[in-house]
Amino acid sequence: MSKKKYSDSELVALYIKGNDTVIEQLLNRHRDKIFGFIYTKVHDRELTEDLFQDTLFKVVRTLKKGKYIEEGKFLSWVIRIAHNIIIDYYRKKNKMKNVYASEDFSLFDILHDHALDAEKQLIRKQMIEKMKRLIEQLPEDQKQVLKMRIYEELSFIEIAEKTQVSINTALGRMRYALINLRKIIEKNNIQFVE
Repeated sequence: MSKKKYSDSELVALYIKGNDTVIEQLLNRHRDKIFGFIYTKVHDRELTEDLFQDTLFKVVRTLKKGKYIEEGKFLSWVIRIAHNIIIDYYRKKNKMKNVYASEDFSLFDILHDHALDAEKQLIRKQMIEKMKRLIEQLPEDQKQVLKMRIYEELSFIEIAEKTQVSINTALGRMRYALINLRKIIEKNNIQFVE
């Protein structure tokens, strides 16, 4: 890309047309403002980093799906996404009891307010095992990113550094991992019930 300074709108248009390299430039341009906005709402650096990564993931996914409507206000749009992610986080936090990480902890654990009876515990354990087996069917690069995000709870920046790829590639691999996981579930007509 030449030294010309592109506007947000131009960078978005280039990205939607398939120029994957511009997304990092676009997100880096506004990183401090987005990060600062989230931090003023949650006052926790680690949580801010997680919510920031979730915001970037949603921004990239929405752009890839072609659902972004150009109004010349890219930053405002991203801040709205961040705001909604913060609200969702607090809603979930208020609904769930505190769960302490253990060896068996998984993103796919089902949380309940009261102790599960023996039958439900068995069903939950089977569901977790089934999900782990499904993850193993993913292509290696997608499986790697998914496991780092879920089990190691790494941010997308950390995943990108650890796997020596761009953040855009890490986000893309996560997106395809989730798409492929959904396809595997649908193809095998697998039901997950609480």
